[in-house]
Amino acid sequence: MAETRTILKFVLCFALVLALASCAGTRTKESTGEYFDDSAITAKVKADLVADPVTKAHAISVETFKGVVQLSGFVATAKEKERAGEVASKVKGVVSVKNNIVLK
Repeated sequence: MAETRTILKFVLCFALVLALASCAGTRTKESTGEYFDDSAITAKVKADLVADPVTKAHAISVETFKGVVQLSGFVATAKEKERAGEVASKVKGVVSVKNNIVLK
């Protein structure tokens, strides 16, 4: 009976360690916490782009990976492209901005 409990405890501890390890991030994969942080950053950048009178948010895509925001899409003027980068860079949690927006 004591051996069964010991084995059961070991299996349970091993399962918990395995579960925690699967939540960890790597260089190419976000951790669970990073995923939620990046989702929040993306949502905030999109909201700020919509609120900004210069940018045409419907034409700009936003993706975030480990705090790095990537902007893509098409805009009519260089001013819109530059302003979108400025708006994104001011959002809390943004590490850097890759502005891949293309002028039409």
